[in-house]
Amino acid sequence: MKGYLRLVWTIAHKDLVIELRTRERLSTMGAFAVLVGVLFNFAIDTTQIRPQAIAAGLIWMTILFGGLLGLGRTFKMEQKDGALAGILQSPIPLDALYIGKVTANFILLSIVVVLVFMVFGLFFGLRFMGNWVTLAGVVALGVIGFVALTTLFSAIASRSTMGESLLPVLVFPLVVPVIIYGATATDRLFAGRPVVEVSGNLRMLAAFALLFIVAGAWLFPYVIEE
Repeated sequence: MKGYLRLVWTIAHKDLVIELRTRERLSTMGAFAVLVGVLFNFAIDTTQIRPQAIAAGLIWMTILFGGLLGLGRTFKMEQKDGALAGILQSPIPLDALYIGKVTANFILLSIVVVLVFMVFGLFFGLRFMGNWVTLAGVVALGVIGFVALTTLFSAIASRSTMGESLLPVLVFPLVVPVIIYGATATDRLFAGRPVVEVSGNLRMLAAFALLFIVAGAWLFPYVIEE
């Protein structure tokens, strides 16, 4: 088990080091988050619409679209220099490769999520009155499910002639429940509602996260070797 986890972390660490050097995906997702926050700040008439009422939905949609911009390039670096073929010929378990990619993508997207909340908090003047730990749990579970699904479909898109343009078509239908449960729970927590009112959302988000990770680890070897 320790050896397996070491392999997973080696893959994740490699992706994180490359990203820290290039900052290609982080800069794209971060710039998108800031741009969306600025645009909505000027587009919404706060005298007619209360920002608190729509902030949760906008935050989750920003995470979704920003995540697709960055996570769609998960296998781009390996394909560019032919490293993916070498990795596939190595004795490393392909499910460990998948989990390592998911881990790296989760860390990268979590950084962007913090930026998204900061941007919307700044431009919309949001005042969070709920439980911070519960909010972190809601966001983390939602992001895990989204990342697990997107990483799998990114592998499919990388083997397709359509490339990254195929990713939204594959991801959107399956990620809708995650966005709905995540946005609903976030909205209730923003409003200061008790934690018990989002317990059902937490369970559903956890179920989706577990389902997507297990299904992704099982399907990934078939997808990447096609």
